[in-house]
Amino acid sequence: MSITVIYGSDSGATKQVASRIAKKIQGIALDIKAANVSDFENSDLLILGAPTYGNGDLQSDWDANLETLKSANLTGKKVALFGTGDQVNYPESFVDAMGILYDHVVAQGAVVVGFTDTDGYDHSASTAERDGRFVGLALDQDNQSSRTDKRITAWIGQLT
Repeated sequence: MSITVIYGSDSGATKQVASRIAKKIQGIALDIKAANVSDFENSDLLILGAPTYGNGDLQSDWDANLETLKSANLTGKKVALFGTGDQVNYPESFVDAMGILYDHVVAQGAVVVGFTDTDGYDHSASTAERDGRFVGLALDQDNQSSRTDKRITAWIGQLT
């Protein structure tokens, strides 16, 4: 199974998570700045990851390269999402960027897999929460980094 993890990262935390996921799932990690349409289309499983900035903004590299994602044919494509955020300082927009990516891939016909429970998080709102679950793997590297490996492993188990 070919797996591509495409991420955006400013401070390096999301890049590190993307690399860990790619290593555990035997895929490749690719920065959105270097991605092209075929990178979105030519894998059996596409994993997209983004940090949330400010009050729910998409990370700048994702924002600048969103047309690459929008140009990809994702009809029937199996897509999983992960987001990094800070639930303590931004409880009203925790992992919102993951919700933004979710809306884009669903509109493009992707089949999203890897929803996760909201238990164990302390946030007040998130656009990544649908029907009481996160649309992907939510990670808080600022306040819960000790839970990251366990969460990644459990999530990957759902994807393969």
